[in-house]
Amino acid sequence: MSNTDPVKPYNSEASKKSEVEDMFDNIAPKYDLLNHVLSLKIDVIWRNTLTKWMKKDDVKEVLDVATGTGDLAIAIQKGTGAKVVGLDLSQQMLNVGAVKIKKLNLDGRISLQKGDAEQLPFEDDRFDAVSVAFGVRNFENLNKGLAELRRVVKKEKSVYILEFSKVEGLLAPLYMFYFKNILPMIGRLVSKDNRAYTYLPDSVNAFPFGEKMKQILLETGFKKVEYKKLSLGIATIYKATK
Repeated sequence: MSNTDPVKPYNSEASKKSEVEDMFDNIAPKYDLLNHVLSLKIDVIWRNTLTKWMKKDDVKEVLDVATGTGDLAIAIQKGTGAKVVGLDLSQQMLNVGAVKIKKLNLDGRISLQKGDAEQLPFEDDRFDAVSVAFGVRNFENLNKGLAELRRVVKKEKSVYILEFSKVEGLLAPLYMFYFKNILPMIGRLVSKDNRAYTYLPDSVNAFPFGEKMKQILLETGFKKVEYKKLSLGIATIYKATK
């Protein structure tokens, strides 16, 4: 079974988990702005695509892991009407998310809590669906994290993972130039964090995608895995059914 990549945000002596928490705490105030600017708001379309797919499962309670500032939790709640629990390592990201959720009057439908994806504080077979957007790449132990997602979702229900993948074909060189050069430069200027947006392309390049990720999910114990490539393969949604 493949394990997660060794790429870390700051390459210090600290664990990947600790560095990821520090990184998101650092960039939290500018995270939403950068997300939408750097993706030209395509990330909004990706989240809505995941939500539409999930809606077919008739979900009542959903866990959104690595919820960050709550964008996917909000999209899922609005799109499905489900009650959503958002969990994240970074308290600063959750603080930003809480303000957004309150402004939208969704604080009765979306609850946020600090927690670790690899040690989820929920009982087995609890949720109708589990989602993660751009979070599994940051797990310290990928296999452990995926096993936890599977543990807390109900039998016959699914885990939805939205993650960056590698663009292939004619546009690949152009996209990779943007991803490795332009994106980190803008990220550094706006977030004032020198490593956060260099870590992004580094971690994407090291992370399994497509058939390789499907195989890892099957090895984790999911009985069926489907996936959809988005925007020429910039991102992929995986639906893994327990």
